[in-house]
Amino acid sequence: MTQEEIHEMMLEIGLPSAYEHFSENENPSLPFLIWSIEGENTFSADNHMYYSSLQLNISLYNDEKSQETEAEVERVPKHHHIFYNKSETWIESEKLYEILYEMEV
Repeated sequence: MTQEEIHEMMLEIGLPSAYEHFSENENPSLPFLIWSIEGENTFSADNHMYYSSLQLNISLYNDEKSQETEAEVERVPKHHHIFYNKSETWIESEKLYEILYEMEV
């Protein structure tokens, strides 16, 4: 999956989103998403790269726990047959929940 395809997938979710961070003058309404490419895994043999996948993280930020919003986010990777690991953190200093989805695409 290319970064352009990932961007299109983020648009499918329908929430404000940005790669790595929003710019200083942007103030997205809650809930919003931040996505990032954390690395790349490759499979190679005999001096040829046969396969490459990106390590994609999608973070959902919200000021309240919302199973409906989480289901909106999860619908898109499921539709694309992408498996993910999910974790949750309360960020006290920001008074926000962060739901992290880690996946390879």
